Amino acid sequence: MLDNDRSSTRPDHALDEATVPADPLALFRDWFEVALATDMGPGFDPTAMTLATADDAGAPSARMVLLKEHDENGFVFYTHYASRKSRELASNPRAALVFYWPALKRQVRIAGTVSKVGRDQSQQYFQSRERGSQLSAAVSPQSRVIGGLDELEAQRRRLEAKCAGGPIDCPPDWGGYRLGPEEMEFWLSRPERLHDRLRYSRKADGTWLIERLAP
Repeated sequence: MLDNDRSSTRPDHALDEATVPADPLALFRDWFEVALATDMGPGFDPTAMTLATADDAGAPSARMVLLKEHDENGFVFYTHYASRKSRELASNPRAALVFYWPALKRQVRIAGTVSKVGRDQSQQYFQSRERGSQLSAAVSPQSRVIGGLDELEAQRRRLEAKCAGGPIDCPPDWGGYRLGPEEMEFWLSRPERLHDRLRYSRKADGTWLIERLAP
């Protein structure tokens, strides 16, 4: 947590360029911890984030994914490597994330380059998932046209019977990605739409430039 004069537990507290952390990942950790501890209503998941990608022609697409890990190296999510997002990342590895926590009146935007996590990490995370989620991931050809839900449910039943309660292998075309941030923007709602916006841009030496943006 940040010290008391800039505590993030107050949703209306201003962002101050002079006192925010020099590293945006430290500020993100603080905001994220508060989001996890805040009741934002039924069904709201503070780990949910919008992932925006673009194909090699520049056509954008966006969808919600879940943040599974974050550290000094970036932000990790998991998916099928044959999905639309993965096909787009293969041709254009630059992407963007958006977190929005309405109860806190906060938004975080992140842009950078995406790379696959190691296979061991993907397999370890896959085995940590609920068994039903493992079965669904193993039988779903994500983003492809299918004849109906019945065929997926039938494939799932066959796989469950085949495994007979034993372990389910992580599919070879399923795994994680890590977005390494090159730019992060923190947005805080304020009265009369004079919102706070601080942007961190990574410099060539690895440090961060902090700038205030107009709302």
